[in-house]
Amino acid sequence: MLDELRRIVTEVAQSADLRTALDLIARRVRDALKVDVCSVYVLTRPVPPQEAGLLLQATEGLNQSMIGRVTLALNEGLVGLVARRAELVNLENAPDHPAFKFVSDIGEEFYHGFLGVPIIYRGDVLGVLVVQSLERRRFSADQESFLVTLASQLASGIRQAQVSGELSQHETPASDLGAAVIARGLPGSPGVVFGTAVSVLNSVDLESVADRVVEDPANEWQVLLSAIEAVRAEFAQLKDDFARAARNADENILFDAFIMMLGSGSFIGSMESRVHAGMSASAALRDTVREHAAVFENMSDAYLRERAQDVRDLGTRILVKLRARTHDARDLPERIVLIGRDLSASHLAEIPTNRLVGIVSSSGTGSSHLAILARALGIPAAMGVSDLPIVSLNDQEVVVDGYRGLLIVRPVGSFRQELSRLVQEEAQLTAGLKALCDLPAQSLDGRRIGMYVNIGLLADMAPSMTVGAEGIGLYRTEIPFQIRKQFPGEEDQAAIYREALETFRGKEVVLRTLDVGGDKPLSYFPIKEDNPFLGWRGIRLVLDHPEIFLTQIRAMLRASIGLDNLSILLPMIGSVEELETAKEYIFQALNELREEGQVISTPRIGVMIEVPSAVYQIEIIAAMVDFLSIGTNDLTQYILAIDRNNERVAARYDALHPAVLRAIVEVVDASHLLGREVTVCGELAGDPMGAVLLLGMGIDVLSMSAGSLPRIKWVIQSFKQSDARQLLTAALECSRPTQIRAMLSQALEERGLGGLIRAGS
Repeated sequence: MLDELRRIVTEVAQSADLRTALDLIARRVRDALKVDVCSVYVLTRPVPPQEAGLLLQATEGLNQSMIGRVTLALNEGLVGLVARRAELVNLENAPDHPAFKFVSDIGEEFYHGFLGVPIIYRGDVLGVLVVQSLERRRFSADQESFLVTLASQLASGIRQAQVSGELSQHETPASDLGAAVIARGLPGSPGVVFGTAVSVLNSVDLESVADRVVEDPANEWQVLLSAIEAVRAEFAQLKDDFARAARNADENILFDAFIMMLGSGSFIGSMESRVHAGMSASAALRDTVREHAAVFENMSDAYLRERAQDVRDLGTRILVKLRARTHDARDLPERIVLIGRDLSASHLAEIPTNRLVGIVSSSGTGSSHLAILARALGIPAAMGVSDLPIVSLNDQEVVVDGYRGLLIVRPVGSFRQELSRLVQEEAQLTAGLKALCDLPAQSLDGRRIGMYVNIGLLADMAPSMTVGAEGIGLYRTEIPFQIRKQFPGEEDQAAIYREALETFRGKEVVLRTLDVGGDKPLSYFPIKEDNPFLGWRGIRLVLDHPEIFLTQIRAMLRASIGLDNLSILLPMIGSVEELETAKEYIFQALNELREEGQVISTPRIGVMIEVPSAVYQIEIIAAMVDFLSIGTNDLTQYILAIDRNNERVAARYDALHPAVLRAIVEVVDASHLLGREVTVCGELAGDPMGAVLLLGMGIDVLSMSAGSLPRIKWVIQSFKQSDARQLLTAALECSRPTQIRAMLSQALEERGLGGLIRAGS
């Protein structure tokens, strides 16, 4: 039986689509278990949720004409019982069970033995896998294990098909909906907005390309040829850039190989012949890449086998160019809600910023970089919306509720009117917050907190100036590194930093030194590690490459000449030794510049507290620096041992966890005893609930995205610090984050601030 299970799992994995996989399972399981019926039911998710049902998607033994036509409610029949309980049901004589329901025309009235197991994906029931027999029989433990194992294998395929919209043809397609459909995810960025869905299929996945017949092959070939030429020019430029940087010659050899392949008669000719045969440019590219990659994969030499991935990478680059060209030609709506599977900043860059009003991603969490970017832009976002039929959503009217992480498709009637009211109230709230821009963030009993902004690009500074920012609490210097093709030199860096320091002349500007690694890679400085979040990143990397660190410090110091508003922040400090070495390099650079005749003031030096070891050495570390900045994103991640970008565990990530709050309190209290200023620059600073507790802790500065600043200022102005301290004391006595959130939600509602944490006033 184990061998048969392996064969079925292998065949399912190789299936072209889910429909084929479901049919295959129905046939193979019936034969393997020697049963009379095998069926697969998949849960549909309409609105309202109580109308959800289990749709027959595949069967071997029942009436196949009923596939896609029979739906059982969750409170109906034995199949519904399995789904409700989320556990298997094994019955010798199904008709005797009180939950049994006869369904006409399906042909199951003659079957007695019943075994149903739930199909579960990350805690959610997606469907039910059922086998039945004519004879009365209770299925064995081995047969139960067989079916449970298959159900677990099937779960990810069903979820993926729901996300891509593959199942939509057997459910109610979005274009035919008479009522709204809600897809649920995680809160990403607050706000409620109406817009028109613009679907983005995975632009960097060749295997996601669908077949399409073209009417004008000659024009299609010119489109593909233009994309190929663009990639060839890009590689030629990269080759020149690397040559000027005197980097490894092997890298130039790789560029030569790519350029040569792009001029290869077999590679180009294969695509051309496919296009002229009627295939689309993307499909011709997909099949040609498959063909050439397979040649390398079948070679005996290990080095040559690895070149198959180079071919795929090349194909991906061409596909990106094709997508960009296609996107430019689209007649985009005025109010765009961008919807996709793995959206990134590059997808956002393809959309005119004045039209982008909402973001919905089927991957990611509220702590992922896309969500952080959405908050910085002030755009409502829902993340991890797994029930996302991307294919069928394009051009539909949708509503994004970023407070609850909801995507609402085609709302109608009174429901639409209610949503319109919420959107209007959201607009009124935003307009009202603008009046706070020139007012200080001062509590009702006189405690004033500095309100700074987090910035990654110079373009972020203009909106920061319009919301009353009092300084830059975190300038992420890695972003200028990430958007370049090689390390920027001292002159380039100095010019970038000078503009930030000039813009905030007379106000503090905190420049964080290069923090790459983990989820922030550099394309031209690849780091491959099994666990990058615990590896070579932040201060560890630059201390191993002092030439990078010294160049950056010199650029920062030169940029500050005559302005004297520079503070330098060191990320990922985990030990006293790292801090000592970093400070030595800073003073080395300072002395070098002074010896060169430059008049430079000594900058303030601070440390990011984001590694737990720094929390437990806070007295020693605080005594060595001028200020401390708590990075709550990574600190939470490391204290809770949760990768905030891992969707399987992201729901457990919570910066309001009592353990995280206790760590922050310890840092604040110890630092204040030594007279050191404390800033919080993580996402907790921009969270209305978090801001209340941080006020109670006595935080000196909060630094956040420009879009969050007016909201948090309103929170500070609405509380007494003494009341915030009482809430903090109560929070530290709680054992669960949910208890803390409920308490803080009530406190915000009582002060008329509920509109900051939910839709509506």
